[in-house]
Amino acid sequence: MKACTGHSMHCSMRSLPTLLVAFLCAGCATRPPRPSPPTAASVAQRATEGGSPGTIARQGQYAVASARSSQAVHAAFVASLLRDHPELERAHILELLGDARVQPSILAAIERPAEAKPWKDYRPIFLGRRRVDAGIAFYRRHRVLIDRIAGRYGVSPSVLVAILGVETYYGRQTGGYRVLDALYTLAFHYPPRAAFFQKELGVFLSLPRSLLPGPRDSLRGSYAGAMGWCQFMPSSFAAYAVSANGSGPADLWNSLPDILASTAHYLAANGWQRGGPIARRAHVFGRHEMPFLEHSAPIHNLAGLAARGFTLPGRKWSAATPATLLEVQGRQGPEYWITFTNFQVITRYNSSPLYALAVTQLADAIRRGAATGGPRR
Repeated sequence: MKACTGHSMHCSMRSLPTLLVAFLCAGCATRPPRPSPPTAASVAQRATEGGSPGTIARQGQYAVASARSSQAVHAAFVASLLRDHPELERAHILELLGDARVQPSILAAIERPAEAKPWKDYRPIFLGRRRVDAGIAFYRRHRVLIDRIAGRYGVSPSVLVAILGVETYYGRQTGGYRVLDALYTLAFHYPPRAAFFQKELGVFLSLPRSLLPGPRDSLRGSYAGAMGWCQFMPSSFAAYAVSANGSGPADLWNSLPDILASTAHYLAANGWQRGGPIARRAHVFGRHEMPFLEHSAPIHNLAGLAARGFTLPGRKWSAATPATLLEVQGRQGPEYWITFTNFQVITRYNSSPLYALAVTQLADAIRRGAATGGPRR
């Protein structure tokens, strides 16, 4: 990858205090010393200034570590990043990390994700009438483009729309945090997933500047550092972002063709089966037996699930079709859903089965509403 070259306005503003001191001491016998280049220790110190430890401790379970205890972690991260990407400029990486600020609200948000809710509370967030109607209108307005890209990658048009609907409300809510702050906060101040976010921060810092629509320290995204309409983490951006017309880098913030093509590419590359089922509500016999479950992996088949008391009404799929079972807590009690390979593919976008079920049901509602032009729910 190419060296990152973007610089922020913050850099030039930081030089003002030095200029002021120089002016005031113009008559002194000796000049003030030049500022030392940034080090991992100074980066660790400055980065904690975004929120005091007391504030963060009150708003989240994990308080900011002291600058002294952070120095070794920062130094190891920078050393590893430069070892893997020798083309990067050490001074610029330290400058970017020094500009990062720990955000207490990010630590608070990650401790209460929507996916922790039961299905009966999670579903209304993404299946409300306004979001369904907005999805139908969005699909109708961009149908030619959506159908063309969906056909190219062999994915469902309504699923493409539904993912954008769940992720960013069709581009309306792409996140208000600086990606740099979000990744830094979680990489160094959220121990449960520090390794994951340090990896993502490293990818973000090593992305070629030519691939980004603006300076690295100006890009905004979710509290977890997800970017653009499709909310790609940096590693997903590097692996799956594509230009719809094959010319130039993909723009996941401003180009709808690129946004749709990148989302479709993600699904296709992760094993989407053209025309395959996603999830169906199961009919449950009175005496049923829960099968062994391995997350959303379709390790059973329809025949095996039927033998345990879970069948599919309506359309008949082959008894050998790979599938598994999902149990969620609905308003009227437990609900059982038979899920397929395409459901598992959606969980690679977001590992929560509730997320995948919300995408599935929103896609169904959008498809029905766009096809009939009648009731939208």
